[in-house]
Amino acid sequence: MSHIKKQLITGLLFSVSVGATAESSHKLEKVVVTSTKESKSISDLSESVGVLNQDEIQSVSPSHPSEILNRTAGVYINNLGGEGHMTAIRQPITTGGVYLFLEDGIPTRPTGFFNHNGLYEVNIPQSDRLEVTKGPGSALYGSDAIGGVINSISANVPDSREQSLNAEVGSYQWQRVLVSMGSPFTQTTGGAFTANFTENTGFRDNADYSRASLNSRILHKLSSNSQANFSVSYSEIDQSGVSGLEFDDYKNNIEKNEYAGDVGSREVEALRMSAVISTELTSGQLLTLTPFYRNNTSTMMPSWMVSYDPNLRETQFESFGLLSKWRVKQARSEIVTGLDIDHTPSSYLEEQVTVVSENDIYTDYNETGINSYDYDATQTSVSPYAQFEYRISQRFITNIGVRYDYFEVDYNNNLASAVDSRHLSPESQTLEYDHVSPKAGIVFNMTPFHDAYFNYRHGFRAPSVSQLFRAGSSSGTTELKPIKTDSFEIGFRGLMAKTYEYEIAIYHMEKSDDIVSIVNSDDNRQSVNAGETIHQGIEIGFSGPITTELTFNSSFSYSNQEYGDFTYTYFCFSCSPNNQVVNFDGNQVGKAPKTLGNLALSYQPFALQGFALEAELEHVGAYYTDETNTQDYQGHQLVNLRSQYQFSQDLEFYLRIQNLMDKRYSTYTSNQVGSDEISYRPGSPLSLYAGIRANF
Repeated sequence: MSHIKKQLITGLLFSVSVGATAESSHKLEKVVVTSTKESKSISDLSESVGVLNQDEIQSVSPSHPSEILNRTAGVYINNLGGEGHMTAIRQPITTGGVYLFLEDGIPTRPTGFFNHNGLYEVNIPQSDRLEVTKGPGSALYGSDAIGGVINSISANVPDSREQSLNAEVGSYQWQRVLVSMGSPFTQTTGGAFTANFTENTGFRDNADYSRASLNSRILHKLSSNSQANFSVSYSEIDQSGVSGLEFDDYKNNIEKNEYAGDVGSREVEALRMSAVISTELTSGQLLTLTPFYRNNTSTMMPSWMVSYDPNLRETQFESFGLLSKWRVKQARSEIVTGLDIDHTPSSYLEEQVTVVSENDIYTDYNETGINSYDYDATQTSVSPYAQFEYRISQRFITNIGVRYDYFEVDYNNNLASAVDSRHLSPESQTLEYDHVSPKAGIVFNMTPFHDAYFNYRHGFRAPSVSQLFRAGSSSGTTELKPIKTDSFEIGFRGLMAKTYEYEIAIYHMEKSDDIVSIVNSDDNRQSVNAGETIHQGIEIGFSGPITTELTFNSSFSYSNQEYGDFTYTYFCFSCSPNNQVVNFDGNQVGKAPKTLGNLALSYQPFALQGFALEAELEHVGAYYTDETNTQDYQGHQLVNLRSQYQFSQDLEFYLRIQNLMDKRYSTYTSNQVGSDEISYRPGSPLSLYAGIRANF
């Protein structure tokens, strides 16, 4: 550990010990539901959870999920155009399925169908609350919850009639209308409805984006101790393809987009339905049954494959599932047990296409009628779990938990044979694999206002359906096993000097059996579980008043992510043989920012009641652009400005400016191993938005 890091950690621990002796008259009272699938005070949790409430979401009025979620310590979500994104939470910026996205505690997609853009299927700006659990959450939620869990929680049905309209316009033909309404229907039944209609052209050429999201909820009290909560969510997304740029265009022509027409585009329809039926059996005993249904269709031309293997693909799945939970709460203990079942039939069709280009712009494509892949896969998972919490004393709480996941995937290849050596297709077969995920933690309530905690959590990621059956030029894909992680975390949180809220988390995570591509003795490419990486760092959140009119909210994180024994195969045109194998043991993980930070200053003058002004500084630190550590991106800092004026209780006007200094920056910078050509995804230049929010 470097001298600077030692000083930083020593100083932080000292500040916590000083804070623990200070007087305080306020208790930290955040409530979290993701960690235990039920409301619980954050002071009783042995893990780091960021909470963003409705007031903060409305104040930010995010046009992209990154604008609200990046205010959480250790979280970076980039903007790939429209609402497309990749995520980095205790992991590099990646398209890999190491995150779990939930809506009201239900995974938005089944295991094996992760989409790195998955948050665009959730109505983020109309969420009642967002919770970000950092680190593995597999003991309760299963696969993919390695780097973190993001849970969007819908608004409750109101006690009285409420209606609101939020209309917004902005740069690059940005238009958005948010509608929400809710009302009790009878003494036992009420409903709520939200709608999000968004479209814009984007600042890049041919980068149109549109979405329509509808969410409805009906709450019905079945009896004095039972209720049912019915929810329906539907989203339709249409996003044009957006390319990366080489350096000259990135510096001088960021509007350029190498894709035009439908090249690189995607269309998504996502329907989710659920019913949460809960019954209090006896005092302290609660039974919850949540049947759910998903139906998702995605049609896309993978933008990253346009230049070397252009194709048009359609993925369709529907899920039939049940989440069950039985909670028993006693004076000093709590037991939560449950069984999750998910049955997901799916289909995948990939057709080869030829692309048409003019100069260096891909303008159109033609279908060839040749299918590279055509298969059906039905995945069934059965996952019992249990978590036990015990309060040893007034100050100590312990918890242990374990989950067992069993998967069966029935795969049917509809093609008689592989089209060519670049598109290998496994034979029809049934795969089975399972995994056990334990966790343990302890919470020490040092004072009523200061907590310390420690946890161990094991996480895993099951191979995705596409990794198993869309083999490309690799053999052995159906022999892949889950990726595993072991995470250790120590943290501190509470209130200092009566009013300043803080949280510090220090973590160490080791990931093994990552999926890598190697060249075997027969000079054939093979996918195997062989990669190892180490992820460790510190995350800090600190907020409170500066004066009676000025408050601040800040977050900062430092991470060190290294490769262990990690072998990578890449194709080199000028090499003999073309398949080159290198080992990156000891190198820094590519696309993993060293530092992340966010500072927001909010000013609400007494002299102008109803007016608020916020200035925000975003920081993304430097990172290497590939595994070789030979090239890097130096990071960036952005300034955003927001203001709002509430004319009355029912009418509010607001403005926001993104990238106030018109900074040139890249949201994702990368290069292929063996290539010195860096690809930049330019971030939006200065953008202005204005909106009005009215309650009726």
